[in-house]
Amino acid sequence: MIRHDVLKTLIPVISDQMVVCNIGAPSQELFSLDDQPTNFYMLGTMGLASSIGFGLATAQAKPVIAIDGDGSILTNMATLATIANNPRSNFTLLIIDNGSYGSTGDQPTYAGARTSLAAVARACGCESVVEVSAKDTAGAVSAALQADEMTVIVSKCDSGNVPAPVIGMNPITIRERFMAAVAG
Repeated sequence: MIRHDVLKTLIPVISDQMVVCNIGAPSQELFSLDDQPTNFYMLGTMGLASSIGFGLATAQAKPVIAIDGDGSILTNMATLATIANNPRSNFTLLIIDNGSYGSTGDQPTYAGARTSLAAVARACGCESVVEVSAKDTAGAVSAALQADEMTVIVSKCDSGNVPAPVIGMNPITIRERFMAAVAG
């Protein structure tokens, strides 16, 4: 399974949840699969989906799922220490680890080599960390939402992209409709 397949299995679980999705191909794929006002699509700022999702979980009580990639987490590993030291029970960080920088041509990341992002999250102090196969990701996200405990999920999948259309909304529209969904 590639990231698109993982996202497809997640739709029944995340469709009405607050979701902050990683830059580039992941946001485009989620948009094409199930566009929702509760989805915040990152169009820039690599490495910040987890930080923005964590900030949203800190600012309000609804469950928040940040969907990030291994390349983005490697770009901003400080986010793991921040969430570990300030846990929020309404926050789930899903790292889709395909071992590559998927949005820029599938160049390999160190997460596809010797670096375990689950081990890094644990070393940062995250208490609930699970590593799952791609096919088990939806179940892990569902369990995390039901546990009411901050959870980091590392979903191991194959590298690869599917053709997905560019998101036709501008960043201001994405922000405004997401803010309305958060307030609603």
